[in-house]
Amino acid sequence: MSSPTPTTPFSISESLIPIRSAKPPSLTILSFSSLLSPPLQLHQDLKEGCGGQLWPAGMVLAQFLLERMDDWRGKTILALALGLAQKEVLDNVTSIYTPPILITDLDILLPLQAHNISLNALPPSSILSASLPWGEPVPPSISASHHRPDVLLAADCVYFEPAFPLLLKSMDAMMSSNTVCWFCMKKRRRADMVFIKRLRKRFEVQNVEFEAGGERGVFLYKIRRKKRPLSEGQEDLMVYMKATETKR
Repeated sequence: MSSPTPTTPFSISESLIPIRSAKPPSLTILSFSSLLSPPLQLHQDLKEGCGGQLWPAGMVLAQFLLERMDDWRGKTILALALGLAQKEVLDNVTSIYTPPILITDLDILLPLQAHNISLNALPPSSILSASLPWGEPVPPSISASHHRPDVLLAADCVYFEPAFPLLLKSMDAMMSSNTVCWFCMKKRRRADMVFIKRLRKRFEVQNVEFEAGGERGVFLYKIRRKKRPLSEGQEDLMVYMKATETKR
């Protein structure tokens, strides 16, 4: 069969629907309303996938981190599939941290992370990088302290429905009873909120009111493990201890 010609009923001229070209690599300068000085330089490159560019929820989470810097002092921090913006924000203020920050992503995106760290002349001694595919066992490259961090960060992770169970599995593996996860997402489809319903079944999920740049459809959540119900013996012990304290 011959290929369609302009006279074929189903052919469409490129002047009406141009062929979509790939977005070329670019350099973006960010100051987050002058919260960062000097501003960040971010190299965006989609050659290895959509993780190589800035996304709305990542920008919102980065702004949130900057406005609450004292909250992260001395904490172990692990970023799950960390977007460009919040990674560079954390790296740029790394002097406030005692433990190094661990940033994770797919193997193919680690070179871009390293390039942006170098671009901003950030100290590599305070930044660790590791590959962490969702749903897979925690690799040996992730230390025990970062395996169950004080703070877990995730942004723009909800975009592919078949990956929802894998993301939940990784979050479950990374969170201790003391871990606080800050989870930011942009709602694009109805299925995205299905993920939040699944999340609420496993964890305590609290909506956080936060606006940054008027970005619509972006939601920020504070997530912790659900408290396990006490056994009958533990309940009896708690009653006994309270009664003892009352007598004192």
